[in-house]
Amino acid sequence: DVVGILCLISVAAALDFKYHHTEELEAYLKEVHAAYPSLTHLHSIGRSVEGRGDLWVLVLGRFPTHHKIGIPEFKYVANMHGDEIVGREILLHLIDFLVTSYRRDPVITRLLNNTRIHIMPTMNPDGFEATEVPDCYYTQGRYNKNGEDLNRNFPDAFENNNASIQPETQAVMDWIKKETFVLSANLHGGALVASYTFDNGNSVTGSLKGYSRSPDDDVFIHLAKTYSFNHASMYKGTGCDNRQTFPQGITNGYSWYQLEGGMQDYNYIWGQCFEITLELSCCKYPPADQLEKFWRDNKVALIEYIKQVHLGVKGQVTDKNGNPVPNAIVEAKGRPHVCPYRTNDQGEYFLLLLPGTYVINATVPGFKSMLKTLEIPDNTGNFSALKHDFSFSEVTMRSQAASCPKAPLYQELERASAAVKPTLSILSLMTVMLVIFK
Repeated sequence: DVVGILCLISVAAALDFKYHHTEELEAYLKEVHAAYPSLTHLHSIGRSVEGRGDLWVLVLGRFPTHHKIGIPEFKYVANMHGDEIVGREILLHLIDFLVTSYRRDPVITRLLNNTRIHIMPTMNPDGFEATEVPDCYYTQGRYNKNGEDLNRNFPDAFENNNASIQPETQAVMDWIKKETFVLSANLHGGALVASYTFDNGNSVTGSLKGYSRSPDDDVFIHLAKTYSFNHASMYKGTGCDNRQTFPQGITNGYSWYQLEGGMQDYNYIWGQCFEITLELSCCKYPPADQLEKFWRDNKVALIEYIKQVHLGVKGQVTDKNGNPVPNAIVEAKGRPHVCPYRTNDQGEYFLLLLPGTYVINATVPGFKSMLKTLEIPDNTGNFSALKHDFSFSEVTMRSQAASCPKAPLYQELERASAAVKPTLSILSLMTVMLVIFK
């Protein structure tokens, strides 16, 4: 219809390749939501220290206002460091691309019909506004208004980082708790590489050998490569100077440099959400006339990465009356998480797994586990993970599992491992310890 076409034109015309300050960014998001009210949902998850900037999230999908059973939740977060701004702008262009392609491009239409996509263009609006003199390398705007680095501010699974949790960090932690996020990426600048969990580590995760391995290391490598190989040049791994190269454009976070209190480890351990960190530009705050090229370089990678939320297996755990069982533990055998992955309030689970044969273990605390061997295909092209439900015929009550401890979980594993014969492999040790944890 004519009104719809005019809306499309006005929104498309409104977004130039330039830097958008707080008021402009907010106005743009409100404009998009007004033009596409049934496809988008705009809300603030909190405010920055200074309170001038809301932490806006635009949700896109066929059911933007709420979670729908079977539809996985995905998120992109940018501008966590206020002076790293390429991600902030390309996420605005991603929003523009998604809304204008819906019902015109069959791939984007299917993606939005089968995925709920959350986009937060800035996690640190105060830091962005404080970066008055753009610099390629570093400015005070990196930090929030309290002078804190938000990517060192989350609870750490390996050591007590005693960080004073900032309002921006707390807002994101509450958001992660509220939604069933499955896959995520946070966008940074200062390098050109896709970095994956763990950022911190100890002897249990192999950090003595300079690589901190998570139980889902294979999936993380795949996720990082999905981005780097769909990016215009990241996969070449040339880095930003002669000293540093990243083969295939990816790196284990710890291998690159140790980082305490990072957001990606927090997502994976406490949020049941696989997150990688995307470093998108050698220059943190490049001239605005380069933004169009950054968008072109990242456009395909941004879309292909979202599709990976449909890897693996998903389903519901129900009791004998068909009611959902929340807090049931559902994990693939051989890859236990120190904070066991549990079903949400609707009894749903989502496990990101590469194609292959897996034994899926569903456990309702106090009852016998159910094991199911599944052959998992690559269903990303179909925009739906393999579906498998578990029904516990003897269960008739809501399961109340204890919430995961906030204390550093891997610290306990390390202490225990010191008392165990060194010949035990890391994975079998983790398995033994997790049985005790559960």
